[in-house]
Amino acid sequence: MDEKTILIVDDTVENLDILAEILQDYDVIDAINGKMALEIVHEEKVDLILLDIMMPEMDGYEVCQRLKSDPVSKDIPIIFLTAKTDEASIEKAYDVGGGDYVTKPFLPKELLSRVKKELQIQQMMQELKRLAATDPLTRLYNRRHFDENTQPLYQLARREGKPLSLIMLDIDKFKSINDNYGHYIGDQVIIHLAETIKQNQRKSDLSARFGGEEFVMLLPNTDLQGANVLAEKLRKNVQDAVLEISRRQILQYTISLGVAEINVSRGESIVEGIKKADVALYEAKEGGRNQTAIYTSSGE
Repeated sequence: MDEKTILIVDDTVENLDILAEILQDYDVIDAINGKMALEIVHEEKVDLILLDIMMPEMDGYEVCQRLKSDPVSKDIPIIFLTAKTDEASIEKAYDVGGGDYVTKPFLPKELLSRVKKELQIQQMMQELKRLAATDPLTRLYNRRHFDENTQPLYQLARREGKPLSLIMLDIDKFKSINDNYGHYIGDQVIIHLAETIKQNQRKSDLSARFGGEEFVMLLPNTDLQGANVLAEKLRKNVQDAVLEISRRQILQYTISLGVAEINVSRGESIVEGIKKADVALYEAKEGGRNQTAIYTSSGE
């Protein structure tokens, strides 16, 4: 398991030293004020924040509110550290987004226990988010995640004037594969195609299982020609692959692909782009399968 990083925010250097000693089994970063803390979460991967309440200029409550309103840091759990024990202070700590509350002076075992608990909760939440976003068979993103996460890439393309393209791809004669070899082998073919996509996509690309044997790829900073090159690479990789389904039996399959560029400058939506790529995919199927078709305006 990766070493967890804990950010400690306290304006008293002695407290920072004490906490660093208690948390020596973790990777510890410290900040002496809220401004530094807000900068650090944009520069480092932070798994948990220990946040003092009483600090000059910006108290812990305000720091917490800013952290929780920032998409970069909103999911980082926060444990408040303070000498304040009145009910109103404790209630406010939870109201602004704190996950726990530890009073000074610190009891090392208690603090470590609270830290461990928050990190475990965070890990469970991350796993639940991953499961909700992932297709269980292929480990690619599912359609819901794709639909919910295309807008940031679309807005970036509009803002920077960069091209944005789509590839829709589908396994040829997939029903025959299931009928002839069984659904287990059909699943293995789907998994193989997903792995081929993973191996050829860039970190910036958004790929998902769209449904059944159909997949989609959203390609930032990629024009029609670039998307076509990738589509053809995927097609050839699949065509050349040989799947061993038993000691005496092998299976080869092919895919068809439709490529389209989204006209971002004219306000064309992701949905419209998907429709165009789907039209091109249909043309590839009708044209004999195992080929890539590019959507052109004449196809409208």
